[in-house]
Amino acid sequence: MNVALGGTFDPVHDGHRALFERAFSLGDVTVGLTDDDLAAETRHVERYVRPFDERKADLRAELEPLAEEHDRRFEIRPLSEPTGIAVEPRFDALVVSPETVEGAERINDLREEKGLEPLTIEVVDHVPADDGKRISSTRIVTGEIDRHGNLTPDRTGREATR
Repeated sequence: MNVALGGTFDPVHDGHRALFERAFSLGDVTVGLTDDDLAAETRHVERYVRPFDERKADLRAELEPLAEEHDRRFEIRPLSEPTGIAVEPRFDALVVSPETVEGAERINDLREEKGLEPLTIEVVDHVPADDGKRISSTRIVTGEIDRHGNLTPDRTGREATR
């Protein structure tokens, strides 16, 4: 099975890892990594996003051991539009998070218009941080949590209140 997923992945965190784990459990994986232009367009908050090459290197470092563990292949491709690679005929499944299900359904509509079979949409739940809120790249970048969802110490050096 050929599995697609996409995102900005800046920084990669345990929520992303859950997506990758599910994708590799299904088959070989192609990750569409938003290019620098699309990354700036699709952010839901105003914040700096690292350049494509830096994000790609970090993503590769995360994917290589998972691919080996599952005996799968993977590739990382630039994603320049939201529907991206998933409209290509070679894919069988699309792994998404809950907030991107609607986009996955749009992709299946586009596939239908092209006469392609719909993708199986695999929804992976968010991974909660220690405080029960979901792990997100924005929370990591702002220093609220680390990539594993651990709350960061407050200014006094004590762990943040849970």
